Amino acid sequence: MTSEYSAHHLQVLEGLEAVRKRPGMYIGSTDSRGLMHCLWEIIDNSVDEALGGFGSRIDIVLHADGSVEVRDRARGIPVDIEPRTGLSGVEVVFTKLHAGGKFGGGSYAASGGLHGVGASVVNALSERLDVEVDRGGKTWAMSFHRGEPGNFAGDAPDSTFSPFENRSELRVAGRAAKGVTGTRIRYWADRQIFTKDAAFNVEELEQRARQTAFLVPGLEIVIRDERSDEASETSYRFDGGISEFADFLAPDAGITDTWRLTGSSTFTETVPVLQASGAMVATEVERECVVDVAVRWGTGYETTTRSFVNIIATPKGGTHQQGFEAALMKVLRAQVDQNARRLKLGNDKLEKDDILAGLTAVLTVRVPEPQFEGQTKEVLGTPAVRQIVANVVTKELNARFASPKRDDKSQTSLLMEKVVAEMKARISARAHKETQRRKNALESSSLPAKLVDCRSNDVDDSELFIVEGDSALGTAKLARNSEYQALLPIRGKILNVQKASISDMLGNAECASIIQVIGSGSGRSFDLSTARYGKVILMSDADVDGAHIRTLLLTLFFRYMRPLIEAGRVFAAVPPLHRVIIQHPGTKPNETVYTYSEQELQSLLARLTKSGKRWQEPVQRYKGLGEMDAEQLATTTMDRAGRTLRRVRVSDAENAATVFELLMGNDVAPRKEFIVDSSSNFSRERIDA
Repeated sequence: MTSEYSAHHLQVLEGLEAVRKRPGMYIGSTDSRGLMHCLWEIIDNSVDEALGGFGSRIDIVLHADGSVEVRDRARGIPVDIEPRTGLSGVEVVFTKLHAGGKFGGGSYAASGGLHGVGASVVNALSERLDVEVDRGGKTWAMSFHRGEPGNFAGDAPDSTFSPFENRSELRVAGRAAKGVTGTRIRYWADRQIFTKDAAFNVEELEQRARQTAFLVPGLEIVIRDERSDEASETSYRFDGGISEFADFLAPDAGITDTWRLTGSSTFTETVPVLQASGAMVATEVERECVVDVAVRWGTGYETTTRSFVNIIATPKGGTHQQGFEAALMKVLRAQVDQNARRLKLGNDKLEKDDILAGLTAVLTVRVPEPQFEGQTKEVLGTPAVRQIVANVVTKELNARFASPKRDDKSQTSLLMEKVVAEMKARISARAHKETQRRKNALESSSLPAKLVDCRSNDVDDSELFIVEGDSALGTAKLARNSEYQALLPIRGKILNVQKASISDMLGNAECASIIQVIGSGSGRSFDLSTARYGKVILMSDADVDGAHIRTLLLTLFFRYMRPLIEAGRVFAAVPPLHRVIIQHPGTKPNETVYTYSEQELQSLLARLTKSGKRWQEPVQRYKGLGEMDAEQLATTTMDRAGRTLRRVRVSDAENAATVFELLMGNDVAPRKEFIVDSSSNFSRERIDA
């Protein structure tokens, strides 16, 4: 550092130097995320062509040498000379920042590319980039090394490179079939720029490709991964558009069909327009904004929203999402107020979370030259779009509520009942959270009378056993450690919350008791920090009915108290199936061994027979927890020193919910198909009957 500071200390970065010096400004980061951003800059150029009606297939190939190739059959990058620079269109696109066909020249009505830096940034950050263009019956080709055009002596990125000295040359590499146009780009990311562990994520690539195929109906995107010995290929094409996308995203059964809300409007904005003289003149231009929204409400409480501008995802929202949510609030509040008496609304008001609960929405707008915040385009900033989206959604939703069709009337009625039930659940949960805390011995408790609580106030050390039946409860009372183990009995099988509404669930005594005892609320209002117990242990009989009850309970936890499962605080007790008393000769006391499956029992008996030992007949088989005495239940299932617990993980709960929806849900056809196709695959040994 020196105190001297004059003009010769200033640096002027020319052309692509700025990109290589500060790559994060253009692609966000230089790790795997930035590497994927570069790939999507290239793919989005092909997608913009498909959006304009040019080309219906894009191929993406991850080569074994670390390069990636993108091919399309669109119009092809222009190969003629751009008059201002004297360079070919290909060289302008790949070497000049802020150069392209998306600045309002009429080539694209709406596109994802805006700033003209995508391809040139990728070129600047590539060790080698090769481009081939089929156009005018010829195949034109050009190569670049870290953004500089020239020729390579071989096919590898580290081949000898010779830059052009006098003028660049777009060479003719072959002939193209008549009428065939398209572009092929293959590049090797520069390891001087990207971190060593930066790599292409196939799962992320497939997810984004699937998303794009939903947004551009009829476009096929093929991904081929050649980086392993066994190459894999995945193809995506969807003709149903965003309605199909919303159905794909929905995590629950629907209470409404997928509604399509479409419309358009124009607005004016003042933008600088490049004149023929080269001057920029502020000009008022008229824009058209096309709105297309797919919405559905389901039985759950999770919100899944995806928003897009010209097929570019805007994960942080923007003016289009603000307009959408404002319209939902306005319409549903008005409709619920009109039906306040029937819905028993009272004086409470709907909030945004009540309306968004169970919503799956895909929101797309198409706008020429939208205003984004930064090159990463995560937030839409065009102000006029907010009101246009709000007007379209308001008009279409009001028309749906006013529709005389029987299906529309039924679904809108169910929707109003759902949002009001969500509001009441939110208010109830808030009131419950404010009043429900662990009580000490001197305070009265408003907890269910059938709860047998523990004495400890240490949440981390305490355990709640949800016990099947009153008979098991009696034994468990004697077997538990009353210092830290609490018991809550449930009668039989609780409500199937997979197909029940929230109000039905809250109205069910068993479900309400479980939620009240745990003390953290349910659904969106669930607060893990206020849970009254460190572990929740499901203790049911080791038979089919016990497994069914455990599945019902898991479905309740998965749908309405999922953070407990995600935190690893839900367990299943593992009670034994058999008790074997091994008889010893003389005065040596008999030995008791417990087994947990028929296979384990037979293996034990075989070992005893082989060693000449005898056992007491008949071997006791427990039909339920109530058949054990307190000592046996404590030793095998409740005492921390000898018990076995199975931690329930989210994947287990998801599988249980999937199977439960199949076997017990509202949709009959998949269940019938499953029974017909799979009944022969069941093993009788797996059925406890």
